[in-house]
Amino acid sequence: VKRGKLIPGLLRSHKEPRNKVTVVLGAQWGDEGKGKVVDLLAMDADIVCRCQGGNNAGHTVVVDSVEYDFHLLPSGVLNKKALSFIGNGVVIHLPGLFDEAEKNLQKGKGTRRSNRPGVFNFHQAVDGIQEQQRQQQGGKNLGTTKKGIGPAYSSKAARNGLRICDLVSDFPVFEEKFRVLAEHFLTMYPTLNLDVEGELAQLKSYVVRLRPLVTDGVYFMHQALTGPSKKILVEGANAALLDIDFGTYPFVTSSNCTVGGVCTGLGVPPCHVGRVYGVVKAYTTRVGVGAFPTEQDNVTGELLQSRGREVGVTTGRKRRCGWLDLILVRYAHMVNGFSAIALTKLDILDTLEEIKVGIMYKVDGEVLPSFPANMDVLTRVKVDYKTLPGWCCSTEGVRSMEDLPPQARDYVHFIEDFLQVPGRARGSSQPEYHRYSTLKGLQRVYQLSF
Repeated sequence: VKRGKLIPGLLRSHKEPRNKVTVVLGAQWGDEGKGKVVDLLAMDADIVCRCQGGNNAGHTVVVDSVEYDFHLLPSGVLNKKALSFIGNGVVIHLPGLFDEAEKNLQKGKGTRRSNRPGVFNFHQAVDGIQEQQRQQQGGKNLGTTKKGIGPAYSSKAARNGLRICDLVSDFPVFEEKFRVLAEHFLTMYPTLNLDVEGELAQLKSYVVRLRPLVTDGVYFMHQALTGPSKKILVEGANAALLDIDFGTYPFVTSSNCTVGGVCTGLGVPPCHVGRVYGVVKAYTTRVGVGAFPTEQDNVTGELLQSRGREVGVTTGRKRRCGWLDLILVRYAHMVNGFSAIALTKLDILDTLEEIKVGIMYKVDGEVLPSFPANMDVLTRVKVDYKTLPGWCCSTEGVRSMEDLPPQARDYVHFIEDFLQVPGRARGSSQPEYHRYSTLKGLQRVYQLSF
């Protein structure tokens, strides 16, 4: 073809996709309340997906005074009409999956699992040894959940990992690969305590139950996206600042928790990604170690921890607490391109006479133009704050923006203006949080919906 000439029909105009996925992502270091937002949106969903991570995630939903803790299943599994799907990007610990499914799946339509990566007991054992070794090296531990997620993703990258399709297709072949991988880890870590025969027997017992649930993830998602009209919701695990590429490395998880992980973890083409909602806690929390510029290791931090009941769902560890860091959230927005934000746990700030918000980073008196990639720099950051008046009254029962105290509305609007992203706020920290206080009854700048 001559330059500048096109063969008629060679390039066809792209048709707008019929079905797009709606994505819910954490915009901080996790624990923002993604599960609650997903559960509300899932009431209208046909399919609810997990795209990355593993059972290191922990999402809590309270329905009719009953608390449900999810680690592998999408929080939307409580919707009786929705099908839950766990994508290629999720590493699955099968005992954890079946335990969680037995507790919750009778309430939902069912689940499907992609045929890709698995995490096994030796991954968890190795995770613990590696963390112990890091601790012995001058206390340089990462604060992992010790669920085996890092070693499982390492096996995937090293191309010696085991996949669910291996387990359900030909068990003798899977068994041989399993023994080779176990021996590999025993060579690297001689003190590793493994029950290879016991775990193989356990895995074999799962095959019959697992086989009907396993499907080709790419084909499943393609059918869902290109078939009849469907509302598809994607639940991100962890959060933007824990992303392996864009987070506060090395104090991160081992997967892509940002919007790109939706495409790689589910096999979804970018053109099928619709609205992306960032969930932002009204203050900032972090579990484990790592830099935390707005941390309040004082009475304020203790108040936020106590009122917010900031204890990790997966680890049981107390979360570190501090003021809202808008430099961090703006960086998350740069990576993810949020359509809107959902501001959670606003009611935790109800008793404060004044509230600070981090709006600028400085190092040695110089303003940083962007969020630093180097963690040595981030630990030296000094934060400039904007101080806003508190409202000193309860917002727990508020279900509309008009009913918020003026100072609380100003707080929400300040966040929106700084980020240039529309949002809506709710409390929902208390056990009485009710799933059916529907989003549709809330006045907000941007409609959170499909």
